[in-house]
Amino acid sequence: MTTPLPLAVTIGDPAGVGPEIVAHILAREAELGLPPLRVVGEPGSPLRPGQPDRASAQCALDALGQAVAMVRSDECSALVTGPVAKSAIAQIDPNFVGQTEFLADACGLPREDAVMMLAGPSLKTVPMTVHCALADVPARLSQDLIVQRSRIVHAALRRDYGIDAPRIAIAGLNPHAGEDGRMGREEIEVIAPAIATLREQGIDATGPHPADTLFAPHKRGTYDVAIAMYHDQALVPIKALDFDEGVNVTLGLPIVRTSPDHGTAFDIAGKGIARPDAMIAAIRMAGEIAARRSQ
Repeated sequence: MTTPLPLAVTIGDPAGVGPEIVAHILAREAELGLPPLRVVGEPGSPLRPGQPDRASAQCALDALGQAVAMVRSDECSALVTGPVAKSAIAQIDPNFVGQTEFLADACGLPREDAVMMLAGPSLKTVPMTVHCALADVPARLSQDLIVQRSRIVHAALRRDYGIDAPRIAIAGLNPHAGEDGRMGREEIEVIAPAIATLREQGIDATGPHPADTLFAPHKRGTYDVAIAMYHDQALVPIKALDFDEGVNVTLGLPIVRTSPDHGTAFDIAGKGIARPDAMIAAIRMAGEIAARRSQ
């Protein structure tokens, strides 16, 4: 499948590894067989690898806004975002939580409808709650949230990945999925009822599964996506299994968006040792999804 339009690729924070990774990919674009790319991001001051400042954060924010507009106006078919420093951008825009939330706002959607999925060769996983303190997770979980986001995941796997009947495995929150209420009641009062609702709606959802066994090799073949209850419960296994090929995909948006599943890596920026694998994987995945949507 081929994309009808180029992909918009942002460089992220120019003080991070994004610019050198994108430059490396552009130099090998024909060899890699990637879709056509439109790179977005023009630093207003000299680049200082590994030294982020207000100007580099502003560049990242401006590029993100410009690239979203290019995709929404059908100038580009998909968006691939380079890594940014969330805290640095938040000093410019206090409402900025992350690129996923920014995209939801830009598309006029509730932030809850923009669902982050991490996808790699070994695993696809989705955190129900993302950028919040671990202590706040139980209060943020609800039956409605789990049902709503699981439905978005189910629809996206059908539309964007061609999985006709997605199998969704849902993790518990507590150790051993609560052990029948002995280590927390979220599984009994929130997660299990949500799973029952999903099954009533014809979605193949199972659980609550103990998270400590859900990602074992013999388990990963029994589902198409694992839904976790919080950030690290989802990201630790994907980064352990597919760190150099993990892709962050935003589900539920009217536009296609992917991103490499790594950060700005300021500590190695400018040293020429940053690996482009995850960005290459993000570009490939964005191109494949865009092509599938265009059919």
